[in-house]
Amino acid sequence: MGTEHGHAYMGQTPKRELLQTQAEYDWKLKSTENAIVKLQNNTQSIVSSISEVKNLVSGQFGELLEAVKMAHSDVLAFLEEKEHVAVNQANGIKIHLEHKHAAMEENKLRLEKMALHTSDILFLKEYCELKKNTGDDVLPSVYIGLKDKLSGIRRVISESTELLLQLVQTTYKEKLQEFAKEEDCGIKTMVSALVPSRHRISAPDPETRSDFLKYTCPLMFDPDTAHRYLRLLEDNHKVTNTTPWEHSYPDHPERFEHWRQVLSDNSLYMGRYYFEAEISGAGVYIGMTYKSIDRKGSESNSCISGNNFSWSIQWHGKGFSVWHSDVETPLKTDTFNRIGVYLDYPKGTLSFYGVTLDTMTLLHKFECEFAEPLYPAFWLSKKENSIRIIKAEDTDEKTPSSSASSEEAAPSNTHSASEVEALASI
Repeated sequence: MGTEHGHAYMGQTPKRELLQTQAEYDWKLKSTENAIVKLQNNTQSIVSSISEVKNLVSGQFGELLEAVKMAHSDVLAFLEEKEHVAVNQANGIKIHLEHKHAAMEENKLRLEKMALHTSDILFLKEYCELKKNTGDDVLPSVYIGLKDKLSGIRRVISESTELLLQLVQTTYKEKLQEFAKEEDCGIKTMVSALVPSRHRISAPDPETRSDFLKYTCPLMFDPDTAHRYLRLLEDNHKVTNTTPWEHSYPDHPERFEHWRQVLSDNSLYMGRYYFEAEISGAGVYIGMTYKSIDRKGSESNSCISGNNFSWSIQWHGKGFSVWHSDVETPLKTDTFNRIGVYLDYPKGTLSFYGVTLDTMTLLHKFECEFAEPLYPAFWLSKKENSIRIIKAEDTDEKTPSSSASSEEAAPSNTHSASEVEALASI
């Protein structure tokens, strides 16, 4: 009787929590749906408003002579570039929210099924498993303010037209570039996080490995992005460069065609995230990039070392280097077989660590202003390179000591304690 009474008591509290969690998920799902709709409208507003400015530009330039045509082209190119970046950014956030929405739908269904359990033991087991694999979600909210920002571009164009006769070849391009450098004058979707009141006190920065592991996120390689020379193993947790052997992956618009790269299946946004990867072979890169990275080009800006929206670390056989905007920075560090990657999105920091069983050695920290959800990205530039993403349940396994072969080895899940609230201000 005592045992049965204890089970009944133990089951009551989690069930009350379950009902509360169900209500919270209803709220979160509704907020996410609203954010997705606003981001869709935001994209349409960006395109429509840019189109209005294009028409204004065309009217102004129609009054000028042949020498004005070059400046006309510069202005349209400027606007189209901003439109492309702004639409890609908004779409990246929307895709992230859609993914989170689907995950929350799945969790809600699991909660509804758990509510029907008659066995307290089975209920507690499944409920604890669900609590273990989910975190507190930051809720989305979107605010759109596009036209006020674009009025500045209209002003620049109108004022420049009055001075155009003597400066027709340079005025528009120079003034627009100056305008673009001003703070808060870009065309982009700004975001902020709405955090539940019980989480408003900022958590301290992690220091020990156990602190970092609290932010472990579930990641796998995305087979739709993998280059055909890359072979995915271990339920898409390991990737190997098998050049020149191709794999019969189906055609996909997101697949890399030139660089031997692959992205993760999840995007990271508005929170803290951590994962570890074991690497082997000189010429491997681990980093972060935006979803808009070019998949088909052979130029350097199509790889994660060669553009201004990717940040990566490379093992080149005898040491490490970090890359950003096609600029390499060599590092003076020990060698490691396992790399820890820590992203603090709100603070704008991306850090790479050398990992041993109990020690975290900071290799490099990037400080930047992220504009979109980030995707863990991996480049295996040479034959037989391999990377293995460490599963959350395997993070306590014995890790190699700090040293590795100087010629070969070096230093292989996304629900953080954060969810997105998109505050779009353009």
